[in-house]
Amino acid sequence: MRKVLFATGLGALAALAAGSAGANDSLIRMSQNPAEWAMPTGDYANTRYSKLKQINASNVGKLQVAWTFSTGVLRGHEGGPLIVDNTMYVHTPFPNKVYALDLSNENKIIWSYEPKQDPNVIPVMCCDTVNRGLAYADGKIFLHQADDKLVALNARNGNVEWTAVNGDPTKGQTGTSAPMVVKDKVLVGTSGGEFGVQCSMTAYSIKDGKQVWKAYSEGPDDQILFDDKTTSLGKPVGKDSSLKTWEGDQWKIGGGCTWGWLAYDPSLNLVYYGSGNPSTWNPKQRPGDNKWSMTIFARNADNGMAKWVYQMTPHDEWDYDGVNEMILTDQSIDGKPRKLLTHFDRNGLGYTLDRTDGELLVAQKFDPKVNWTSGVDMNKNSPTYGRPKVVSEYSTDQNGEDHNNKGICPAALGSKDEQPAAYSPETQLFYVPTNHVCMDYEPFKVSYTAGQPYVGATLSMYPPPGETNMGNFIAWDGKTGKIVWSNKEQFSVWSGALATAGGVVFYGTLEGYLKAVDAKTGKELYKFKTPSGIIGNVTTYEHNGRQYVAVLSGVGGWAGIGLAAGLTDPTAGLGAVGGYAALSNYTALGGALTVFALPQ
Repeated sequence: MRKVLFATGLGALAALAAGSAGANDSLIRMSQNPAEWAMPTGDYANTRYSKLKQINASNVGKLQVAWTFSTGVLRGHEGGPLIVDNTMYVHTPFPNKVYALDLSNENKIIWSYEPKQDPNVIPVMCCDTVNRGLAYADGKIFLHQADDKLVALNARNGNVEWTAVNGDPTKGQTGTSAPMVVKDKVLVGTSGGEFGVQCSMTAYSIKDGKQVWKAYSEGPDDQILFDDKTTSLGKPVGKDSSLKTWEGDQWKIGGGCTWGWLAYDPSLNLVYYGSGNPSTWNPKQRPGDNKWSMTIFARNADNGMAKWVYQMTPHDEWDYDGVNEMILTDQSIDGKPRKLLTHFDRNGLGYTLDRTDGELLVAQKFDPKVNWTSGVDMNKNSPTYGRPKVVSEYSTDQNGEDHNNKGICPAALGSKDEQPAAYSPETQLFYVPTNHVCMDYEPFKVSYTAGQPYVGATLSMYPPPGETNMGNFIAWDGKTGKIVWSNKEQFSVWSGALATAGGVVFYGTLEGYLKAVDAKTGKELYKFKTPSGIIGNVTTYEHNGRQYVAVLSGVGGWAGIGLAAGLTDPTAGLGAVGGYAALSNYTALGGALTVFALPQ
């Protein structure tokens, strides 16, 4: 290693959290302090909402750049900084540098960390060399490195406290996700679905990095941590529920990776996250529902045991990973108070469930162009309750291998990828960055070799027929499953959103604009062109009585992989290169942090 120098939507969460035995009380207190941003998602509920309101709808148009910081790294900059005790912690894509900046001393670099990693990990990373952020607890900064190691750094000086080997890059396992600390554990997933990895979620001790529990997405019950009390849509899943949906031992290379965001409800002591696509992308090679890929998990934080699960896209035929964030809110539906979980899936459906037991309440399209399904069966008495109704014309399985299925909406990168939405308890609306993209998809037979791509499909991507915009930024009512307002964007909105008590919602664009819009109407109030395309998540904090808004720019990610990796074949980048070829006319590579504030 080389070291150089709320009123959140989760109504009563704060009070409940403070009374939860064994909870990480200091981290909870920091998440309740709007001056800091101590978790990658802002809070356990994933609301990405801030109580700060010095910047509001009436004055946001006066924002100015307060200061900037170059990360010294190219490729896609996802995630966002942490702000803890007057220190900002900034991360980068591979080689996964970490900087600690002193906000009280002209943003001086206190320390920096750069791990020594084998560059051979780069071609094993599916969709750019991104990293989605750091976690903090008990004086430590937690980094999930590209080589699938979890590292704990001393937050004061950057020294390595411990390292845990989470996976093996030579077999296709890599790290891109932001860890999350719950109680005395730090949880982290893994990437590698395109390499036939049996994926998992793992909890490590924050003290010494020892493994506490590990839960796979598919396999026998003792590996996926299911018991006779685990339910799906209110019914016990039964013994070996996963094994019955795979042929032979296909589950051992089954995918279902866990590289997205996590949420936690201290009052229920449940951790929520989603699993990704099954391997391979050719559905003919893996008949069955392929459980529990494409699934929302609710697990006991102490031992990892699954309380309930819900599979959104059984027998996935389009690479609609289910890893996007779960946002926890307390709202009323039909006059009845509910503990809700809302999830915007890659498959184009916005789901609202009761997070206590997994009851499905809403499942509606959040992009009107979604056509692979006519909707979800919501009849509880139906044998197909909770399953999407697949339209045969767009079924890559029904149409068979070596058939080019044209005009499927959304494309494989989904109506929304990992870029997180935000929720405002004031408007009770979700603010969602979306993709407005369709695809042609041709599956073909592929053989598995450990450490080699295991995809089995050729894709091309483009806007919906008759349209030119590839993205929308929308406001969504999770109680009714309806779009309240929608703003068109030329390219996919690949940035995480931020909602504030000032009635303003922020997000970034692939061309590089930071935008501010009115939370109620969507009216654009401000925009500023940063040095590179934005795929990072907007963050806000307060220092010396002044509110700041910060965002990483650095084009890349799946949508920007052509620019990031210098690819030109339209079908390269799993189909994204051709779809986003015009992006090079608007931005270029470069990693930078841009921080905004009102004039003094």
